[in-house]
Amino acid sequence: MTDNTHQEMLTKYAEAIVKVGLNIRAGQRLIITLMTTRGVPHQFAPLVHEVAKAAYGVGAKYVEVLWGDEEMMRLRAQYAPRDSFDEYPTHTIDAIMSMVNNGDALLSIAGSNPDLLGGLDPEVVGMMQTRHLNIANKVSERVTTNAINWCVVAAAGEEWARKIFPDLSAEKAQEKLWKAIFESCRIDQSDPIDAWQKHIAVLRERAKYLQAKQYTALHYKAPGTDFTLGLPNGHLWISAQSMAQNGIAFTANMPTEEVFTLPDRNRADGVITATFPLSYGGTLIEDFQVTFENGRIVKVNAKKGEAALQKLVDTDEGSHRLGEVALVPASSPIGQRGHLFYNTLFDENASCHIAIGRAYRFTLTGGEELTDEEFISAGGNVSLNHVDFMIGSSKMDIDGINKDGTREPVMRNGEWAFKA
Repeated sequence: MTDNTHQEMLTKYAEAIVKVGLNIRAGQRLIITLMTTRGVPHQFAPLVHEVAKAAYGVGAKYVEVLWGDEEMMRLRAQYAPRDSFDEYPTHTIDAIMSMVNNGDALLSIAGSNPDLLGGLDPEVVGMMQTRHLNIANKVSERVTTNAINWCVVAAAGEEWARKIFPDLSAEKAQEKLWKAIFESCRIDQSDPIDAWQKHIAVLRERAKYLQAKQYTALHYKAPGTDFTLGLPNGHLWISAQSMAQNGIAFTANMPTEEVFTLPDRNRADGVITATFPLSYGGTLIEDFQVTFENGRIVKVNAKKGEAALQKLVDTDEGSHRLGEVALVPASSPIGQRGHLFYNTLFDENASCHIAIGRAYRFTLTGGEELTDEEFISAGGNVSLNHVDFMIGSSKMDIDGINKDGTREPVMRNGEWAFKA
């Protein structure tokens, strides 16, 4: 990819982020958050600058960037006193909340090193992550109620690129990852925004079909998986585009191939085998199973990263339960790429998945207006965490279970079993 071509694609990517992802309105402000690899902001700066230009081009009145240095996280976990992890300045969260409370837009750019905290003491990592989740929870709560138009996208960080393509030089790996990002986000098409609108319409039809069915549960069957997951009354199937409380329609993830809702926190039974590794907090968790009884995780095992997985589950009571169920065909363009991204934003769009922890309030009818206690009583889950892991494959069958106990095919061999 020549420099000119790359710059052209970056410009188109930024335009799609601003016009489809965030759908920024004139007069809004925008805050951008990202963690840089080894403290090198310049590798992400070209995308940030293009997003700023595109945002100002549609009438944004101010764009702010919060640069973070992920290497500082590793240094802290390695060298800080073990009794110091309650120390957590709140100025970054306060800056984000100022924008959120004003009805402004929030963009998060992912590109971190998947192995950042690998090999470190899981007890220390767990303490650090839990404190961060507690401090950031007020932002998470506003995001899960769609208080504002928000979006998560990716940039090709050097360490991330080399993780995916270890046989290539750093430069070639980043070039190849940028190409994958552009293709996965439809930026390589002649009119990316039109391509996105057509894609959103297709996903909306899938969600509309499932919404009309109102299944009471889903049953999953695949090698290593025999699992039944309840769906609460009033659940809402959501696809790519949502409506924020500030009145702006937005697309929260780019890329996105999923149709999703919330499960009933009290009705999950059986065993699920993950089909992709999970990159969580700088640790890679591989070849793992999760066992549920009456909605609660009662056992986890993993060939690699089991301690990190257990720490995730033990974060709080809600982390022992599920907050999202998402359906993605195995023929998803991301699933067909033939490699892992080691990043949930992409890997969750390669496969059906579920999420440990917090449910999105907007996936339940009237959920945004409920207190935590009311939301839990209705079957929703409340937690500091929301962590997706992938369970789908070309060998998975999923049935929808009706209120009378009859079953209907939803997926067969990892593909949609209905027309919408």
